[in-house]
Amino acid sequence: MMSSNLLLLSGVAVIGGIAVALQAQLMALLDRGMGTLESVFITYGGGGLLIGLTMLFLRGGNLSIWHTIPWYAYLSGAAGLIIVASIGFSVPRLGLVTAFTLLVAAQFIVGALLDHFGLLGAEVRELDLRKIAGMLIMLLGVWLTVRS
Repeated sequence: MMSSNLLLLSGVAVIGGIAVALQAQLMALLDRGMGTLESVFITYGGGGLLIGLTMLFLRGGNLSIWHTIPWYAYLSGAAGLIIVASIGFSVPRLGLVTAFTLLVAAQFIVGALLDHFGLLGAEVRELDLRKIAGMLIMLLGVWLTVRS
């Protein structure tokens, strides 16, 4: 039986996954109608405005400690732009299933490497035969999905 904490965390992850799929399809509409750069601007700009207002109204933000964070953590903004742009560009051209199959497979592989080696501040979670087998099965699924 799942603990309530694991259930809550899993629920948050599922909600995030649903939001990503919905966002991708909405961005595909924007991309087809206006272009990739414009869809990224609307997505990122709208999200930035919304979180800025939320931070301002809820607690004022805690940006004063920015200098205590490793410099490379600030690359998350650039990575976010790449994520949003790649989704906006690939979904209308490949379709949701193919685009997300490739995106998720890449996430699994890079995530496994980050965990295994403890890169960028990740807690070390070593790869074992079970995880490697799971990723190989996933790659088979990628191949089956993309080739059709």
